[in-house]
Amino acid sequence: MQLSGLGPGDWVTLHARFTPQADFLLAADGRVRTYAEGEARITRLARSLQRIGIGRGDRVALLAIDSPEYCEVLLACMKLGATYVALNFRLSPAEIRTVMAASGAEVIFHSERYREIVESLALRAAVEFESGYEEFLASGPDGGELPSVSHDDDILSISFTSGTTGTPKGVLQSQRMIKAITQSGILELGLRPGDLIYAGAPLFHAAGFGHVLYGLARGGASMIMPQWDADLALAWLGSGRVRHTTLVPSMIIQLLEHPKLAEADFSGLRSIMYGGAPMPTSVVRRMTEVFGCDLHNGFGAGTEAGGQLVLRPEDHRRALAGEEWLLGTIGRPAFGCDVRLLDPLGAEVPDGQIGVIASRGDTVMSGYLDRPDLTAAAVRDGWFVAGDLAWKDPEGFLHLAGRADEMIIRGGENVYPVEIEDVVGGHPAVAEIAVVGEPDPRWGQVVTAIVALRDGHAAPSAADVKEHCRGRLASYKVPQRIVVVESFPRNPAGKIDKLRLRELLACDPSAVQEEEPS
Repeated sequence: MQLSGLGPGDWVTLHARFTPQADFLLAADGRVRTYAEGEARITRLARSLQRIGIGRGDRVALLAIDSPEYCEVLLACMKLGATYVALNFRLSPAEIRTVMAASGAEVIFHSERYREIVESLALRAAVEFESGYEEFLASGPDGGELPSVSHDDDILSISFTSGTTGTPKGVLQSQRMIKAITQSGILELGLRPGDLIYAGAPLFHAAGFGHVLYGLARGGASMIMPQWDADLALAWLGSGRVRHTTLVPSMIIQLLEHPKLAEADFSGLRSIMYGGAPMPTSVVRRMTEVFGCDLHNGFGAGTEAGGQLVLRPEDHRRALAGEEWLLGTIGRPAFGCDVRLLDPLGAEVPDGQIGVIASRGDTVMSGYLDRPDLTAAAVRDGWFVAGDLAWKDPEGFLHLAGRADEMIIRGGENVYPVEIEDVVGGHPAVAEIAVVGEPDPRWGQVVTAIVALRDGHAAPSAADVKEHCRGRLASYKVPQRIVVVESFPRNPAGKIDKLRLRELLACDPSAVQEEEPS
């Protein structure tokens, strides 16, 4: 399948010609928009944006929960060659002002709940979805089809990183990048024409709108939920109609523990993509029993480089047939992505040796907004280097060793959190886990495990954890402290926000100091 020759802004037009009555967008409130309706509205919206001076290269921001109208704005921008800036709706007012100033956007579409902060911004135009959107859409002149004017080198999106390693950076995503990621995702997941898709990630996140584009490119439909709701997700996925979904582990666990799980019909599901956090073997096995479909585990610096690696369905089948070590890997390179492991000097490391993950291909970003210094540091000779550490086995599977900036140095020994998370996360009482290093006057740093418990389980003691880790981890890697939390702070990707966790621990080090492992 080739997506060359057409931009995403043209895909709706294409399907509106050949399958005008096919479903395009399905809303949580029951509204269904066909391709014919979607094409008419998106074209009218694009003309409305032209009326206020928006064209190729201009920037349009969105600050809103998910809706079909949100998708219309993104696609209208793509049709015009304008750049959309989809903001994380969880940002604080101060963060919104900072990101908006950095983005250069002068027009914003927003939800009612953000009216106050939007009114404090200096803008050319602000359109509220609940009260002003339909009027704005209708203000555009009538006309026929509006061919997309965007080129592959045009920047179609500025996506701000989640800021887990500091101030959010504006990632420049070209049309070429967006098309390459879409093609890779379609081929990896085996999506078919007309497939119905639901992605748990919000539309401001690469995986959220990315999955809408997967469906759009195949003439399929996407289900749009305002925000994650386990009850509604179970109703959708258990309807027998959805063919593919992408979820983070915490969402999957909510579904597997849902009281109405037995009433759901998952016979229509062909595939589930998961990622963003470790997944215990017991949960993967349960997913196979309940959902009965192909499983894909995706890994990558999605905003800057798309999905870099995939653990494919055949790998999951091998794992559940006895080769469980495969579930501890992050897979092999995704379609269209060249991946290497590099040493600090940029040379490729041999198999079995830890190096930083670097990727190359059309799925890599164009750079960081107004930060040539950061761009030069992250993209070296065409290779994007995110800071994730891994080693490669003889079969070509990569094993994550952690992030260079998360590595714990305890008494001179390098400790990689992901290794500990994989082991301690398998304890029967542990639902989710994050491992961080904390300052220690004797060892430099000590290993701390923050855990959320499964329903009905008591917190494990240091002795419990030590026994569970026996034979699996060296003694210096066993967590010295156990902190129990009800829930974790998360970044926009749904991943546990370790920077925020460290801040919380520093402000409130009230966890019980457990015995030191021998």
